[in-house]
Amino acid sequence: MSSRPQSIAWAEFRSNPISILGLVLVVFCVGLALLADVITPYPTHVGPIGDFTAINQAPSAAHWFGTDTIGRDLLTRIIYGFRLSLSMAAMVLVIAMPVGVILGLLAGYKGGWIEFAIMRLTDIFLAIPPLVLAMAIMGFLPATLTNAMLAVTVMWWPWYTRLVYNVVRSEAREGYVLAAEVIGASSSHVMFREILPNCAPAVLTKITLDVGFVVLMVSSLSFLGLGVQPPTPDLGSMVADGAKYMPDAWWLSIFPALAIMLLVLGFNLLGDGLREAFDAEV
Repeated sequence: MSSRPQSIAWAEFRSNPISILGLVLVVFCVGLALLADVITPYPTHVGPIGDFTAINQAPSAAHWFGTDTIGRDLLTRIIYGFRLSLSMAAMVLVIAMPVGVILGLLAGYKGGWIEFAIMRLTDIFLAIPPLVLAMAIMGFLPATLTNAMLAVTVMWWPWYTRLVYNVVRSEAREGYVLAAEVIGASSSHVMFREILPNCAPAVLTKITLDVGFVVLMVSSLSFLGLGVQPPTPDLGSMVADGAKYMPDAWWLSIFPALAIMLLVLGFNLLGDGLREAFDAEV
């Protein structure tokens, strides 16, 4: 993996308008999620409580994105949907990323039977389409938030294992690694203190890109009825529920779908900007 000095990389990132657009979208979506309790106009509409005098109302001054089938404000539920989607993405990556990184370090640096066992297991998981694997896991588990997160986590660690393995195989031949080995540094020191920091740009870039993919995966499971269950506000569930009333109540599906697109687009643009700036192979 080739890399650039951090000062040059960040300067290139700041000079790329597409990267800045992605950063602005990410900050906007994360800000909405964090401030949902303060900025949403109808916070009680997060749960099953609605307003039966405002059922299926089109977008208006009172309800910018309209209301759903029991009169709940759609804008409020979308903003809380941002919070749920980002929380699930964070939980999945916090669990899957360290597991994948550690396995990739071990396989790339140790070699031998450790490399063979880890990489063949990784290949098995990578051979199965992620959504199919997640659906198979959810088929045996109750459709809850925790189980949806578990299903996505189980299929996500191999991508980090493969990425870090490729980086370590390249870095292990560099002079600084050989010098550390010559002076008697332990394997753990070489892996975690010498090689791992040089994997950081690629891992950081992948994390940024993966947030969008995890959001899409979680939304897909919810759209199929296998993820987050009502009345919890979830973007995928809202798209699925609103599709039953198309095209008359078009806002029920269109606005949640646009929210998913905005969230995924922001993280993808930000991730692409980081990849180009750090010249990371992801």
